[in-house]
Amino acid sequence: MATDSERPPASPVLPEEPWLALLPRDPRSWLLASDEPSARWVALTELLDRPRDAADVQAAHRAVLDDPGTRELLGRLPDPEGQQVVSGHDSPGFAPNLLGLLADMGVRGGEDERVERLLDAMLARQEPDDRFPSLGSFPGQAEAVWGSLPCDTHAITEVLVRFGRGADPRVERAIRRIEEDLVDTAQGPGWLCRPDPRHGFRGPGRKGDVCPQVTLEALRAWAPLPGRPRPPALALALGTSLRVWLERGRERPYMFGHGRRFKTVKWPTFWYGVLGVLDTVGRYPELWRDAPSGADERRALAELAACLVAYNVDADATVTPRSCYRGFEGFSFGQKRLPSAFATARLLVVLRRLSDLSEDIAAVDVAALGSSRGGSGTALPPRTKGSAGGGARGRGG
Repeated sequence: MATDSERPPASPVLPEEPWLALLPRDPRSWLLASDEPSARWVALTELLDRPRDAADVQAAHRAVLDDPGTRELLGRLPDPEGQQVVSGHDSPGFAPNLLGLLADMGVRGGEDERVERLLDAMLARQEPDDRFPSLGSFPGQAEAVWGSLPCDTHAITEVLVRFGRGADPRVERAIRRIEEDLVDTAQGPGWLCRPDPRHGFRGPGRKGDVCPQVTLEALRAWAPLPGRPRPPALALALGTSLRVWLERGRERPYMFGHGRRFKTVKWPTFWYGVLGVLDTVGRYPELWRDAPSGADERRALAELAACLVAYNVDADATVTPRSCYRGFEGFSFGQKRLPSAFATARLLVVLRRLSDLSEDIAAVDVAALGSSRGGSGTALPPRTKGSAGGGARGRGG
C-alpha cells in the first residue's frame, strides 16, 4: 500500500531492450527497489523474465501475499453465498474486477481460500446455455435480477482462466459459448452487446455494432489457452479491436470514445481504454509479426502505444496516476500526487510486449493524430506532469 515518492536512481546493469528507447530513462532499477511488493514481483517476472522458482521472485511473491494492501483487497471480495448487486461492470466492487486486480498484483490460484470459494460459487452458477451470470440492477426493474450479459460471462470466464480453472469442464463450455457468440458486426468480427431476456438491458449503441469492451474480455480469456486450437475468426476479432481505433473519427460503437479520457489510464484498469486495448492485443504478437497484410494493425498499435506513453508517462519514466477509481486512496495507484510503482510496472509490461514495434511507435507524432468522433478534428494534448511525450525518449507530442 506504500506510495513511492522517490524518483528513479541510476539503474544497475540490466539487459537493454528496444522498448526502453521509448522512455526518457530506464525505470526498472527503481521498480526493483520499490517498497511495493507487487511492483517488485511484476518487474521481476514480467519485465526481467525471472523464473518463478528464483529466490528473489519467491521472496517478492511472499511479500505480495503478506502485504496489508493485498489482505485488504482480499477482504473486499464478496461473500460467495451472498447477493452482491452489480451497479456497473466497471465498478470496483464487481468481483471479476477485484479478482483481476489481485491477479495483476501477483495473487495466484490456490493461494487464498476466499478466492477459491468465490471461484467455486461462480462455477456453480453457470447457466444452461453455459454462460456465467451476475446479479445486477437495471432500469425498469424493481429488484435486482440475475443475468448473463457478455460483460458478465466474459469477465467471469477470464478470471476463472487466470486463477487456474481453465481445465474445468464448465470453463471449457463457457469458452466454447464465447466462440459461438463471435459474429460479424458493423466493424468486423467481434462480440455484440447481447441483452439477457430476463431484464432486456442492452448498452447505448446500435444493435449491429461491436462492443469493444466485451470483445477485449473475450480475447483475454482465450490468450492464456495456448493448447486450445484458436478459431480462425479470433485473429479477425483482434483486427476489429484495432479498427475501432482507426475509425474513431467516423464511428463510436456503444458510445466508447477514443479521446483524452480513453488515452489517460484510469487506475486500476477495470474498463475500456488505451491500456486495456494494448494489454489484450499485445498478447497476440502473431497479429503484426506473421500476418501478410498487417500494415493497418502495426499503425494502430504504434499510435496507441505512442499515446500510452505521451498521456501517462512522466519525464522521469514513472507513472503518476491522472485518473483513479474511488476507494483505492491508500494504494499508490489510487492517488494523483506521487509516482506509483505498481502503475509504472503494469504499464511497462504492456509496452514491452510491443518491443519489436519500437521504431514504429517512436515515429508517431501524437499531436498530429485525428480526434475521436465529435471532437474538433485535432486530438487534445496530454494533461501530464512533465510528460515523456510521444515517440522515443520523449520526442514528438
